[in-house]
Amino acid sequence: MHIHPTWFELATTEAIAVYNLTPQIQSWIDTLGIQAGQVTVCSQHTTTAIAINEDEERLLIDIVAYLKKLAPPGDRYLHNDLHLRDVPPDEPENAHAHLMAMTLGSSETIPIVAGKLALGTYQSILFVELDGPRSRRVLVQAMGQ
Repeated sequence: MHIHPTWFELATTEAIAVYNLTPQIQSWIDTLGIQAGQVTVCSQHTTTAIAINEDEERLLIDIVAYLKKLAPPGDRYLHNDLHLRDVPPDEPENAHAHLMAMTLGSSETIPIVAGKLALGTYQSILFVELDGPRSRRVLVQAMGQ
């Protein structure tokens, strides 16, 4: 069994947004030639998430609206008391993003079968930005043969 790590770089454009990573990950798996195994997709940030769901335009809008209701960016959070913490001068008030990220999760593992991601008909691997826009990094590691 071989293990292949790589990192994908993203430049997000919104404060909260969803990006489909499936085509890039499948393309990378194609170059590796893995026919059977699994791939793990892992966010490298505490204010982003990885999820498997449908990449449908109106659903993505609903997801963002739901997350904002779950942990409203304008609410009062202790983490946002920046004057009480030792933080860099450009530190944002982003407690809501940390809470959203914990709710969603930071990684997913997907089987590789016959060289393809074994996702359901409407499933996609989604990267969720929760504190953007920023430059982001995702670890993708495939194992198999």
